[in-house]
Amino acid sequence: MQKSFAEQTSAENQTQWKELIILQNSRGMRAAFTPMGATWVSCQLPLAQGEMREVLLGVDSEQVLLTQASYLGMTIGPYANRIANASFTLDGKQYTLDANENGNCLHSGKQAFHNRRWDVAERTDNQVRFTTTSPDGEMGFPGDLDVSVTYTVTEANQVLIEYHATTDQPTPVSLTNHAYFNLHGADRGHSCLDHALWLDADAFLPINDVGIPLGALQDVTGSGFDFRRKKPVRADLMQDQQQMTVQGYDHAYLFSAARDASRPVASLTSADERVQMHVITTMPAIQLYTGNWLAGTPGRGDHVYSQYAGIALETQFLPDSPNHPEWQQPNCILQPGETYHHTTCYHFDF
Repeated sequence: MQKSFAEQTSAENQTQWKELIILQNSRGMRAAFTPMGATWVSCQLPLAQGEMREVLLGVDSEQVLLTQASYLGMTIGPYANRIANASFTLDGKQYTLDANENGNCLHSGKQAFHNRRWDVAERTDNQVRFTTTSPDGEMGFPGDLDVSVTYTVTEANQVLIEYHATTDQPTPVSLTNHAYFNLHGADRGHSCLDHALWLDADAFLPINDVGIPLGALQDVTGSGFDFRRKKPVRADLMQDQQQMTVQGYDHAYLFSAARDASRPVASLTSADERVQMHVITTMPAIQLYTGNWLAGTPGRGDHVYSQYAGIALETQFLPDSPNHPEWQQPNCILQPGETYHHTTCYHFDF
């Protein structure tokens, strides 16, 4: 029988984390988190016949977490995804960010929220709240920004993530979690391409060869990007130049503005159909990433992840939104006196 994460990380392994917080519900579902990067480290589901299935790609020490470059389970911000030319203009002033990928800014730069130790503000058996602050000018972003991320493991077998932020100057904010899922077992060597995916979005955002949006959204109809009917992720893989450029899916989808935000926008089903995950969010878009560049990423123990080992469903504003006010989505600029408040729920059925 596979050991639970709590058992695996007791005694000797616990010392590999400066702080590891394990949350659980009365049904036996467990999730683990660490203040380093406000990271979601583990998610284990109590399946039938005594199986405790790990469904989240992750590592088993803080040292490995800090050396991997795939953002495994980390909180991303202040602005998730890419900003073209590592710059944007706001109220007539140009701001320059960390050009950490092909001359562009990815996930806010090398010293962004994923790469810092957050404070633990509150903690109970099933909930933890992390907080951090970003002073004016840090990473190139304007304004003093106060941020909190709250994780809750609910009795309905959900991991609920709540984001809050306030600022004293207008500034772009788009917070997400970079979790990778493999519902068939995160460390068993299975490909995420064998999962079935449903995604309730009519439009996706084409990109250039370094992941920067080309400008206009495109209807998914008649393309390999159409997941409005559930299908295997691999069904239309590498069928067009958009995917060939980035070795798979690494694209943002925009949801309908008229949708009911309390209903799922995506569902993922394991290859053995024993686990299904539904994504519910208040965010206007989602990045579908099939782990195209995961090869060589260290995992738990001696495990090393391969290409397509996990799938990320990152809820967010569209990438490069500060440079595209014409897009039909809520404004990504947080204003003084406003509170950024968004939620994303990963609901597991098993």
